[in-house]
Amino acid sequence: MALAHCDGPCRPRSFPCIPVFYNPNPVGTIAPMPTSIPTLDARTAESPKFAHDIAAAYAEFGFVIIEHHGIDKALIDRCLDCFRRFFALPVAEKMRYQVPGGGGARGYTAFGIETAKGARHHDLKEFWHVGRELPPGHPFSAVMAPNIWVDSIPGFRESTEGLYKAFDALGARLLSAIARSVNLPSNFFDDKVNLGNSILRVIHYPPMPADPTSSVRAGAHEDINVITLLLGAEEPGLEVLSRKGEWIAVNPPPGSLVCNVGDMLQRLTNMHLRSTTHRVTNPPRERASNARYSLPFFLHFNPDFLIKTLPQYVDAQHPDQFPVPINAQDFLMERLREIKLI
Repeated sequence: MALAHCDGPCRPRSFPCIPVFYNPNPVGTIAPMPTSIPTLDARTAESPKFAHDIAAAYAEFGFVIIEHHGIDKALIDRCLDCFRRFFALPVAEKMRYQVPGGGGARGYTAFGIETAKGARHHDLKEFWHVGRELPPGHPFSAVMAPNIWVDSIPGFRESTEGLYKAFDALGARLLSAIARSVNLPSNFFDDKVNLGNSILRVIHYPPMPADPTSSVRAGAHEDINVITLLLGAEEPGLEVLSRKGEWIAVNPPPGSLVCNVGDMLQRLTNMHLRSTTHRVTNPPRERASNARYSLPFFLHFNPDFLIKTLPQYVDAQHPDQFPVPINAQDFLMERLREIKLI
């Protein structure tokens, strides 16, 4: 299900030929290819320029850095403090919060479990999942399990729920701009993600082992979901694969976040918006003793939403790459099986 990333349910890296419908350059001009991930200001998210610029970033990179995102730093710090305390617990204590047969959908997933499809070695991380709170008896309860809370850590539930809601609200604002950028009404996504199976994942990458390892913190992959919002990428390691096949380091300034396109949005737009390969590399020797914490929010469609290619992105030059529609829940389960969470 669902920042240094794989931070989420992901598919293996791939190198598709991706048609790009959006041309940010005026006719008759040639702009140099950008070499770094663009940075946008969320305070202008409702403006036409923001929609234009996020389209350009996603067409080229599939990634964008967002400044002035509005998520309270004190809330982020409280949540991280709770999870630092949790991940410092003995393994046997942490394992009490792992749900057998749950596919990691809620609660704790131990170190050494998640493995990118096709990878020979597991990722070097452990993590916790929090999902949407549903009212009792809601139809989606069949596919969205109740959350698990650590009552022994003061503020654990309150800070985590607060951060989930803040991510969810910011995601809705960014999706409104994305909708406008691909010629859809600004409210197009509202009733398609309002009950989405979205996940807040809190990741702990422990200090590197003393002995050499073939594993990396997160192998090359693309995300499953609609968009991912990532806090915690200031620590070096997150890299994005460019169209030229070169790895570009993503080093957002303090206080910003990273937002990238997932497979579901790429599928909906017939690969117009790119779900881009990315990874989290192991730190250099001088930083090997540092733990890393990441906070990705994997924004998902509602489980019953049918992901069907938008007709405006299909024509003779751009045939439908995904001619068989699939609902969001089935797509998610398919991907989770691939990365060995179920």
